[in-house]
Amino acid sequence: MPEKEVWNYEVLREGEEIILRVDCSEIMRAPSIEDDPVYMAKVIETLAQIKNATKILLYQKRDYEYSYEETKLLLEIARLYDKLMREKDYFSMEALTFDGKCPTGASQRFAYVQNMIFRKLKEDPVSTYVELKRKIRDEKLNMQKSVHEGEIYCTKRYIALLSYVYDLIEKTRLINLVKNRISGLAVGDREIYRNIFHPIIKPDFMFTKLMANYPQNGEEIDNYKIGDNTEVTIFKFPDNVKYLYHLMPPEFKLSEEKYEILDLARNIMAEHKPTRSEFVNPERMREVFYNIGHDLIEELLETRNMKMTQKEIDELTDILVRYTVGFGLIEVILKDEKIQDISINSPMGRTPMFIVHGDYADCYTNVSPTIPEAESWASKLRMMSGRPLDEANPVLDTELLLPGASTRVAVISPPLNPTGLAYSFRRHRDKPWTLPLFIQNKMITPTTAGLLSFVIDGTRSLLIAGTRSSGKSSFLSGLMVEIMRRFRIITIEDTLELPTPQMRHLGFNIQSMKVASALAKGSSEVNAADGIRTTLRLGDSSLIIGEVRSKEALALYEAMRIGAAANVVAGTIHGDSPYGVFDRVVNDIGVPTTSFKATDLIIVANPIKSIGGTERKRRITQITEVRKHWKKDPMAENGFVDLMKYDSKTDDLAATDDLINGDSDVLKAIAANIPEFAGDWDAMWQNIEMRGNMKAMQVSYADRLKQPELLEAMFTIRCNDRFHMLSEKVKKDVGAADPKRIMTEWEIWLKTELKKRDMK
Repeated sequence: MPEKEVWNYEVLREGEEIILRVDCSEIMRAPSIEDDPVYMAKVIETLAQIKNATKILLYQKRDYEYSYEETKLLLEIARLYDKLMREKDYFSMEALTFDGKCPTGASQRFAYVQNMIFRKLKEDPVSTYVELKRKIRDEKLNMQKSVHEGEIYCTKRYIALLSYVYDLIEKTRLINLVKNRISGLAVGDREIYRNIFHPIIKPDFMFTKLMANYPQNGEEIDNYKIGDNTEVTIFKFPDNVKYLYHLMPPEFKLSEEKYEILDLARNIMAEHKPTRSEFVNPERMREVFYNIGHDLIEELLETRNMKMTQKEIDELTDILVRYTVGFGLIEVILKDEKIQDISINSPMGRTPMFIVHGDYADCYTNVSPTIPEAESWASKLRMMSGRPLDEANPVLDTELLLPGASTRVAVISPPLNPTGLAYSFRRHRDKPWTLPLFIQNKMITPTTAGLLSFVIDGTRSLLIAGTRSSGKSSFLSGLMVEIMRRFRIITIEDTLELPTPQMRHLGFNIQSMKVASALAKGSSEVNAADGIRTTLRLGDSSLIIGEVRSKEALALYEAMRIGAAANVVAGTIHGDSPYGVFDRVVNDIGVPTTSFKATDLIIVANPIKSIGGTERKRRITQITEVRKHWKKDPMAENGFVDLMKYDSKTDDLAATDDLINGDSDVLKAIAANIPEFAGDWDAMWQNIEMRGNMKAMQVSYADRLKQPELLEAMFTIRCNDRFHMLSEKVKKDVGAADPKRIMTEWEIWLKTELKKRDMK
């Protein structure tokens, strides 16, 4: 390495990591341990001094980061080199005369040993091992041919010395990894290192690490794009049950000139640190920073006499905003509509992000955030939410609105998490879920959709129960779409997950209320119980509770009892069965058993796994009504009556005999308030079936015409509105709400609407 190529390094400590960080900006060659023997030699020399590094980072315009496992391989060679250096007297010219008995050939032996052990071992340990093996073999052959006792003595001593070094090298993990592949190795061939060392390469303006190379033994099973310029590839492996979600975003495909412009712009933008007041309105802040960044990039291009298209400038500006006031690659991943959850475990940088994919369930990714990025996210989330994250409050639960996605974020920090920060992101759908979408995804059947549509119109009280990631909140949002837009809705959440803004945009009369998290201490926010009681003073409204967690359940049941048979009251709760819900609400939270009876229906959502556990699908597995006659234990006193149960053989939610035979107190109570259905179970059931058939027809047309937008909330609301209006019209025309005529006229309307769409 020429003298002008200065080897500057520092040792950084980030949590449990000890990072050897080398500035290679004044070295003319790209940093690569696997390709360049000089880089390997300098790194091994440096590791011999540091002795305990866990990671190697070489940086120029890009960062080349070698993992803990790769660093361990080099560190072992460095320790061996250091050991031999401390024993260098054994390899001196004088020592190689072997007590003065072998002066002849000592200079050649000295030159060979110095070259192999004190130069080549650092540059190419595998070739050193191979050459030593061949040299020992040759010396043994020479010894066999020799007839002079003195020459045999000298050769034996020389072989013993070479064997000592050879045995030490052979014991290293690096040699053990390649032993089966070095037969016939051409000395100096570095292809063998390229199969071992795979640095994570990233632009130096990023904190997040990304393994850009495709896995060697992976089989590609899917690929698609997020937007125009982000590639996603899914890999499976012969010896691993986990799939790899491989992301290739635009920031890893830029030219050196673009990297330089981005780095300059980032350094200038970094001089301004956004304040708490700016983060109060993150959308406005991003817009301001985007405009500033766009102008800045144009100015930098002009001063350097560089030309870029407007599209290229826009792309650079998006990247710039992501890595200044944004959340980096998290934003890119969350734009993928198939992503459901992202998990980032501590300690940062040691393990990749994990995701839950809509098609491939649990996957690991090629993305690894670092400690600086994790701390940056925590600071931003504190400012945006106004909630603390410290030793007294080691949990932060909030929502995050990003371009193209909204998400719920949970953060845990010390002392609860002793190894640092950890994150969980749950992606919300950009648009509200609908019952037709759930039919298409087989979470429910058309009959289930018809039943729940009828129950929502009947203004009942519902709890949606399930385990984590079972789809409770999504299903609740689908039920909200079934509420007629003429009625007011009030939502109460501690973390905003329900699609309130989207529903407001769709014309719903909806008001959201945000209350204090159950985990927060000393917050200025109103607690959930007071929030629920406040809704009772806000007039006639349907009440939707994001999640029932704690003592707010007392206020919720107060609202249920006051609003019974007048408005829909619905919420989600953790529980895997109706009795599990009862046990949590009554025994854990302390709601009186008499109050629990205000619950009309419990809808259970649970993930269904494949026999091998590698696939998972979301299903509604049970719809149970809560009877009112029991006193202490609804399970023992037949207080729970299943209306629908999941059949694993058919993968369907089937109506029970009780529902088919009309044995449902909830449905009878709804029918009692509707003259056409009072005392007429068949008429009511025909109405339920008609609703289900309409939604099934909606799904059928969407699939047949390949128009998925027909299942979205905007069109679903129009379908629901038309059903309600036709029900009134047919009743007025013929004196009864004839389901066949309503269905016929509704289908005519649907076909007319679809023709209008085709003409546009």
